[in-house]
Amino acid sequence: MNQPVDDDRIIYEFYTIGTYVKVSAIDPRTLVEVSIVGDPKRGETALRQAALQKLRYVLAKRDKPDPRGRLV
Repeated sequence: MNQPVDDDRIIYEFYTIGTYVKVSAIDPRTLVEVSIVGDPKRGETALRQAALQKLRYVLAKRDKPDPRGRLV
């Protein structure tokens, strides 16, 4: 299940909340959604990259086998 994230298909949502922006990134293939909060002065590209990095981290962590093993 360790398929790469298709960056072109990621859905981004930007919400302005006071002086901050909440950015959500959704992978439509897995339906996994992550959110970050950042300073709008960083710019849309930097905020997208941060959200994409978090999405990749969450997907990799989800697909990683548990090192502790299993009870049978």
